[in-house]
Amino acid sequence: MKTRLLSIGLALVAPVLAQNLTLPAASSRASVSQTVGITRISVDYARPAVNKREVWGKLVPYGLADLGYGTTREAPWRAGADINTSITFQHDVRVAGQPLAAGAYGLHMILAADGGVTVVFSRDHEAWGSFFYDPAHDALRVPSKLEDSGAHHELLTYEFTDVTKTGAVLSLLWEKKRIAIPVAVDTDAVVVASLKRELTGSNGFDDRAWSVASNYLVQNNLDLNLALEWADRAVDPRTGQVSFAGLSQKAIVLEKLGRHAEAAAAMDQALPLGTAQLIHQYGHRLIGAKQFERALEVFKYNAQRFPDVWPVNYGLARGYSGVGNYPAALEALLKAQKQIPAGDTVNAAAIATNIEKLKRGENIN
Repeated sequence: MKTRLLSIGLALVAPVLAQNLTLPAASSRASVSQTVGITRISVDYARPAVNKREVWGKLVPYGLADLGYGTTREAPWRAGADINTSITFQHDVRVAGQPLAAGAYGLHMILAADGGVTVVFSRDHEAWGSFFYDPAHDALRVPSKLEDSGAHHELLTYEFTDVTKTGAVLSLLWEKKRIAIPVAVDTDAVVVASLKRELTGSNGFDDRAWSVASNYLVQNNLDLNLALEWADRAVDPRTGQVSFAGLSQKAIVLEKLGRHAEAAAAMDQALPLGTAQLIHQYGHRLIGAKQFERALEVFKYNAQRFPDVWPVNYGLARGYSGVGNYPAALEALLKAQKQIPAGDTVNAAAIATNIEKLKRGENIN
């Protein structure tokens, strides 16, 4: 009798224990992610197969459906199989133009017979499918549509396309259809907020970090007053060391603010700290800004400190050419021609061309 009871007991617990075994799923799990700017977006889902079945309107019903189990009789499609398809946004985003806070969401869809699709982001991202779906827990609903994909996808697939610094399109592809979901990120705002946080940590003791952060603001035409504040921190001895790079970044911000005399003063402080190459790059930047007199001063300074270093004389030639002194420019360029590094065919060809221009009395800038 005890043996029989034991057998019955094992039979009752065996199905429960078996749920803990690791076995292949009928619909394999997959994940896809994309970073937009610095915002990571990831989708975790199961991939059902078409398997010669009629998908749209049949396997995936139109409208809300009673799944015969769970707490809801009006369930959307789980946009995958098995446990919730979940989507996670590292930072706040806009989906189809609508704001959605950072976090993880269950992804559901409601399809209409006319091809319209309502994409649902539910706060219940760890639910099993749509069996316990509660519309009160929706964070956002946005419209989309079921459209031809142009290719057959046997397994349901999510992919990111049209990726830019500020957005991407997430698409569900299955059978021969596609459902596209545009996602936008205010990347500049996200980056600035991130920089502010990071600069309160160990990065705040690194002058290079302040310079890089300041440069991001300048390059993206953001808050120039904040860029100057960060540039000042880069040349504050308490956050690292006063360097050519830090002072140069401060000068760049001051130029953007139209404070040209202060920018020149910052660079005068920087020049003694610079290498021949760094000083040459500053002079080249001045040429690009058509500040030819100032550029010539910088190139002369570089030639005085580093007379036999490439490409100092090339810069000096550009400086003289910028102010119209072509004979002096030609003399400097002929010196530069003798200093070209071995194998540098690009500069050799450019200098040869510029020598002929100067002989004809033409500006080489």
